Amino acid sequence: MTFLKDRRPTRRISVGEVKIGGGAEIAVQTMTNTPTGDVTATVEQIRKLTDAGCEIIRVAVPDLEAARAVTHIKGRVRIPVIADIHFDHRRAVKSAECGADGLRINPGNIGDPAKVGKVVE
Repeated sequence: MTFLKDRRPTRRISVGEVKIGGGAEIAVQTMTNTPTGDVTATVEQIRKLTDAGCEIIRVAVPDLEAARAVTHIKGRVRIPVIADIHFDHRRAVKSAECGADGLRINPGNIGDPAKVGKVVE
């Protein structure tokens, strides 16, 4: 069993204004279960989660409509928004262009290393 005192050393990064790693306090994060393209429902859920103590939120980006919705969501919430991407690197790129504070991708399911490189670029 690992206890907090046994945390391994990591580099500190910022996700929006929230610090992660490098000895920072553990940030509370979760993921919405609303369709991300439904901006009103997603924002409502994020606000409730923020009121409950959530500090970082992930939203699913299953299509380009959801990637474009990130812009509208970001403008209406006060915590960092992470775009959760599977399989299509173009959705990651579009989410970044639309203001996502971070991207969560699985390079293995993106496939081609050149596509992963486009996300990194």
